[in-house]
Amino acid sequence: MFYRPEDGHGLPHNPFNAIITPRPIGWISTRAADGTNNLAPYSFFNGAAYFPPQVMFSTTGSKPDQDNTKDTVANIEATGVFCVNIVEYAMRDAMNATSQTLPREVDEFAHAGLTPVECETIACARIAGAPAALECKLTQIVTLPGESNRVVFGEVTGIHMRDECLKDGIFDVTTYQPLARLGYRDYSVVRDLFTLARPDD
Repeated sequence: MFYRPEDGHGLPHNPFNAIITPRPIGWISTRAADGTNNLAPYSFFNGAAYFPPQVMFSTTGSKPDQDNTKDTVANIEATGVFCVNIVEYAMRDAMNATSQTLPREVDEFAHAGLTPVECETIACARIAGAPAALECKLTQIVTLPGESNRVVFGEVTGIHMRDECLKDGIFDVTTYQPLARLGYRDYSVVRDLFTLARPDD
């Protein structure tokens, strides 16, 4: 099958997200200018650079109570900081609860039954007990073609790792089993690993 996105795919559901899989989930916490905490998952998320460490995530929608964007981006624009919390399998239901579209004055930590704790290098909350969290300072927001499509880039200024996830000096993802986003309403979980050495190692 071949199709041009501008012409449509003719399928019951858009296959685009199902093709680009698996995707890590950036569970982005921010704080509004009035002090309200916000938390939302984004599966268009990844690392962007090693030195200095940088991450990116993109948002592709808007809310009626924000100006052509979502609470997450509006908060980052106002404060210049955000935190990426890593999603483990055990937190899948809480993560899903924070994907609900809620009024901007609602604290998603409370909505999902999660405990916020203060970050070390930025004025923002992170999720207590998350396997890892990346404290980030905004570097730039890029507007993409299309309605409400924006990419947020940030430099990582602090990294939290849950102690039991470190095994012999290695951050072992099998200790918490990261959640990955697939297409449609599907997810996957990482439980099995294998190693490949690069030819030039």
